[in-house]
Amino acid sequence: MSLSLHYQFIDQPTQLPPLYAALDRCTEISLDTEADNLFRYRTRVCLLQILAAGEIYLVDLLADLPLDGLWTRLAAKPLIMHGSDYDLRLLWEFCRFQPLSLFDTMFAAQLLSIPRFGLAALLEQNFGAHVDKDHQKANWSQRPLDRDMLDYAATDVYYLPELRDRLKAELTRLGRLDWMEQKCRWQIEVGRAGFAAPDENAWRINGSEKLRGRGLAVLHALWFWRESWAEAINTPPFKVVGNEMLGRLAGAAEDEYPIEEVLRVHLGRRHDRLYPSLAEAVHQGYATDPQTLPRRERRREFSPMSPAELARQDRIKADRDRLAQGLQLDPTLIATRSQLALIARDPQCIDTVLLPWQAQLLKAEPAWKS
Repeated sequence: MSLSLHYQFIDQPTQLPPLYAALDRCTEISLDTEADNLFRYRTRVCLLQILAAGEIYLVDLLADLPLDGLWTRLAAKPLIMHGSDYDLRLLWEFCRFQPLSLFDTMFAAQLLSIPRFGLAALLEQNFGAHVDKDHQKANWSQRPLDRDMLDYAATDVYYLPELRDRLKAELTRLGRLDWMEQKCRWQIEVGRAGFAAPDENAWRINGSEKLRGRGLAVLHALWFWRESWAEAINTPPFKVVGNEMLGRLAGAAEDEYPIEEVLRVHLGRRHDRLYPSLAEAVHQGYATDPQTLPRRERRREFSPMSPAELARQDRIKADRDRLAQGLQLDPTLIATRSQLALIARDPQCIDTVLLPWQAQLLKAEPAWKS
């Protein structure tokens, strides 16, 4: 089913009053964002999609707009979003925005055991709407935005109220609405953490644990070489070179290949520009004593689990899996592997590690009391 949507694209201050009027008279707001994380070193939020009082507004956040009035209005009304984790962290870092309340249709779909809970799949299942998912990877910092990109952005919020109503009715029927509300309140709180900054061990990519000698030093040098280039040309690090190439070069150095063989690489269209500094980084890695690299500190609280703790973890996991099967839920929605380990070490922490509904389910099991 194709749908022609009416929306207002806002990139001038004089266009804001109708949006503010709609926000003042509405009782809830559907919200989404588009960002340029696939195209810049530091992500920017580029577009804000709003459905308020039956009207769709697409706000250009790269334009020079006075938006203090927007954020105060958005923070005063309940929000409907889909997959809100990234958006809320992004908006918190952008302007310290935090919503009043939230209904996340992705959380709702997961608690209803809907296998395909992405927004495009849900819109197709419920409304026969076909969304071009290629736009998820579009460059939202480009201006002007193509009409089909704006259409896609508008579609992201248009269906959310009716989708919410359908999912909410089913959650109510199954007695799971409070579960979803607890999850949404939790999401609002964790959104205030924003995105974790890279720590001193961020250079230890997958597979680096196999490196011990020269390869580790080469990886360290190459990772920081890539970061410096990504920042200089304002592109995500993976677009300079991927982790696969970093690992391959480091692995060759670890295996004592001559440096000339390690450097037999091609860096695509930026080869002539990047290669000299890459070669310099590899030489730097060869000249570095791996013992001088930053060491990963062992977590102070870490210690091997005792036999009693392992047995407790197995019992709690069995309870969780049995509950999940009976409720037709993904077991990790009740407790993840890391949460099970924390509870096995200290059962008293269950109420801080889990949401109330999750803890209540597990504590009601006979095995929990044993």
